[in-house]
Amino acid sequence: MNDPVPASHESDPPASLPPPLKDADTPGWERATLERLAFAALNEQKAARRWTLFFRMAWLLLFVVAAWTLLHRATTGADKSTPHTAVVEIKGEIASGGDASADLIVTALRSAFEDEGAQAVVLLINSPGGSPVQAGIVNDEILRLKAKHKKPVYAVVEESCASAAYYIAVAADKIYVDKASIVGSIGVLMDGFGFTGLMDKLGIERRLMTAGVNKGFLDPYSPQTETQRAYAQVMLDQIHKQFIDVVKAGRGARLKQTPETFSGLFWSGEQAVTLGLADEFGSLDFVAREVVKAEDLVDYTVRDNVAERLAKRFGAAMGEAAVHALQTVPALR
Repeated sequence: MNDPVPASHESDPPASLPPPLKDADTPGWERATLERLAFAALNEQKAARRWTLFFRMAWLLLFVVAAWTLLHRATTGADKSTPHTAVVEIKGEIASGGDASADLIVTALRSAFEDEGAQAVVLLINSPGGSPVQAGIVNDEILRLKAKHKKPVYAVVEESCASAAYYIAVAADKIYVDKASIVGSIGVLMDGFGFTGLMDKLGIERRLMTAGVNKGFLDPYSPQTETQRAYAQVMLDQIHKQFIDVVKAGRGARLKQTPETFSGLFWSGEQAVTLGLADEFGSLDFVAREVVKAEDLVDYTVRDNVAERLAKRFGAAMGEAAVHALQTVPALR
């Protein structure tokens, strides 16, 4: 006789079996499956974009750090503690807030003079000129630092050393040029535009209200009176005389003055040597090797980094250009 099988064994499924699958005929199962696949693909794309952005930001950060390091190198080619020739670059327009501002140049000069390893300071100049105020500040500081530290200063001209740049150069003990350099332009100018005639033709009325009879002086949309013109000329002549006095004091008996010397003309390096505006022909390497006797060069030039330069120039570029177009200030160029 066979043993009876318990009823529970017939009704309960084995515990190891998986849960029953959904019936393929269930309405909407295709849509649910496609939605799950789409969301999975979307999440993968988001993750991929996040990693791409992360790596891009990492490379950008690496580039910025490398650029900042390169632009802020204090030295090139030698150790500051060993005997060397200190170099301070003066390049581009000499103006407040620019790469060749008095603030940056003076900071570099002080570092160069105070360094015991610096045997002499060389001004490496390539500038068409700029602000007489900025040039005067640099000239005065060079004379002060020379007297304090008893170190020679030499100016080496590359393409040009004109107007405000020459104002600075004459503070050096000697000026070295290339035969084809542009040197001189000892003069002052004040430039601008007048639109009064054009406004009359177009029927445009200028409505300018001022408190003070000369408050609209040099306004490009108002007529210029002879009194105002004479006043401006007196100011220009005064600044020109200051420039002339600085050149005479710096060059001394070496200057072979002619009627054209202070007329605003400029000369080639070869003519400048003949006229006593410069001393000899020579490059930076020549001066370091043959004059200073310290062939190793150390660059003390202070430069803005990329971020600072963009911050200064981007936000104010349009407004500065408009203001510069309307304002008129004296310039040595």
